[in-house]
Amino acid sequence: MLPLGVEELDVDPVDDAEAMAIPLSAAKEEPLAGKAEDEDKPEPGELIEPGRALAISDFVPPDVSAGERLIRLAYRLGVPGPTLAAPFRKHPAPRLLATVENPLPGDPVAGTALRAGHFLIHGVKIPIAQLDCSPVARLTPPVERTVHGFTWLADLEACAPRQQCTQIAERVLTAWLDANQKIGRGAAWRVGHTGQRLLGWLVHAPLLLGGNDKRLCARTLTVASETARWLDRNVGKAEDRLAEVAGWCGIVAAGLLLPEGKPRRLFGEAGLVRALGELVGDDGGVLSRSPFDQIEAIALLTRLGACYRATRRDPPQAVDAMQRMLVPPLLAMIHSDNALASWQGSSAVSENKLRTLIEASGVRTRPLKDARQWGYQRVSAGRSTLVLDAAPPPLARHSRHGCASTLAFEFSHGPSRIVVNCGGAGTAGGLVPVRIEQGLRATAAHSTLVLGDSNSTAVLINGKLGSGVSEVEVDRRLAEAGKSQATRIEASHDGYVSRHGLVHRRILILRDDGTELRGEDLLVPAGKKGKRGKIGYAIRFHLGPAVEASLTDNKRGAHLAMRDGTYWQFLAPRSEVTIDESLWIDGDGRPHPVQQLVIEGMESRSGASFAWLFKKIG
Repeated sequence: MLPLGVEELDVDPVDDAEAMAIPLSAAKEEPLAGKAEDEDKPEPGELIEPGRALAISDFVPPDVSAGERLIRLAYRLGVPGPTLAAPFRKHPAPRLLATVENPLPGDPVAGTALRAGHFLIHGVKIPIAQLDCSPVARLTPPVERTVHGFTWLADLEACAPRQQCTQIAERVLTAWLDANQKIGRGAAWRVGHTGQRLLGWLVHAPLLLGGNDKRLCARTLTVASETARWLDRNVGKAEDRLAEVAGWCGIVAAGLLLPEGKPRRLFGEAGLVRALGELVGDDGGVLSRSPFDQIEAIALLTRLGACYRATRRDPPQAVDAMQRMLVPPLLAMIHSDNALASWQGSSAVSENKLRTLIEASGVRTRPLKDARQWGYQRVSAGRSTLVLDAAPPPLARHSRHGCASTLAFEFSHGPSRIVVNCGGAGTAGGLVPVRIEQGLRATAAHSTLVLGDSNSTAVLINGKLGSGVSEVEVDRRLAEAGKSQATRIEASHDGYVSRHGLVHRRILILRDDGTELRGEDLLVPAGKKGKRGKIGYAIRFHLGPAVEASLTDNKRGAHLAMRDGTYWQFLAPRSEVTIDESLWIDGDGRPHPVQQLVIEGMESRSGASFAWLFKKIG
């Protein structure tokens, strides 16, 4: 039921009708002074440079002495580490030099499932006894990452005292070692999985090696040493930059925790710093533009930092600086419900998991004010948060789950997500079927305008992207919105220019109290000669979970009832609105049926504009 007084809003209120009769593109724009303490406010009249490609951070290898440089060079050329560390001494048997305290607790629910005899991966239960982890096995990407990367160790350790979990860890480890006796063969030996696995073995060694099976302990340490040597030779063949960083983290950890590892550590630190510089942009955002990848990078460095602490060493200054750079952009992707936004294959990771990660990183900071390099614009007003994708998609060589999401936005108020993207392409292979992964990466799966039923950037297989958006222009400033103040963002992209001769421009104005978001989508002809005829368009607003939508009597808007008891109204004075089915993926990779508001039709190629409004009414 709607609250008293809502029914009158089936007819547009006079003030809203008059305000929305004037295109936002023609609204008064006056830079306002004051409120400098608001971290999300731009400088008055600030024009953001057009975004083309993310700039790579400039990081150089850590400073070492001349002798250490010589050792690093010799190791890189293939001289064995023990020969360099102790040339006249017998090579020692593999052993651990220190015990690492795990800084990142895992998921107790997934750990309890392991103790019950099965993996729990994005909602799917896989019995341990039936899992084939051999080189010829065909596993979905999430299962492959979990099993071959041994990321499940943290979950198992988090669910019960270590003594109660050792037997399960030994069982899975033995099955994996028996199935992967040939080093370098199969998906298990992709650089990213191998680096994660080696780092996990070293960090969780007490769980793996704390049982009574001494033969398994010796076998595991031998395989760990062989894995480190394999990574030394193959880390440069990584499938992408993040996988390379995982490989270097494994190398450095082995150099710290295995005997006579100084040459390997020096070699690994130089490679790690270089790889981090090629992974991360100037403002700390990973070049894949994915919050999932940002989380993985922070987690890798956090666990590596624990290895340094266990050996009473300080990490290189560049690695420590990179850790501090990575956290603020991730915080900028957090909604007012303290969970993650859904961009570039990621999903709504919960508040608890994010808090655990940030606390473990040791970084205390605020959300990044200006993520213009990473490409996201964030506005916080009252209890509302707005996040806009205002940059081209990632380049193919960087993307893992690249999405054609340019100019899409997400909008939340308090605990309620009002407008979302479907998200979750990175979890496909769990409860989300792999066959719909490309659909989740499409423009139509995001809250933006779709032209000609096509993607703004071509969506290819294996997480890659093709041609499309190459430039995004953004203008962000303070503006007047009636009697109040607001943040105004205007952005445009060229993704449809070559095919349809039209530029998509989007204007968003969020009032300072967070109770009103005005928008306008414009189609602007590109070039001197516009194309004739009409073209189909659809503007989609995917609604958050537990948002109940019902159309107004005149079908020019919709009532939105939130789970916290508040009510919003959506208005589109010049367009007919329909309600359609949609899908939203939560932080555990579970799909939820939701609704979407759609404005669609045919429009002249000479240009058009579509105004709309979200307004809190109770």
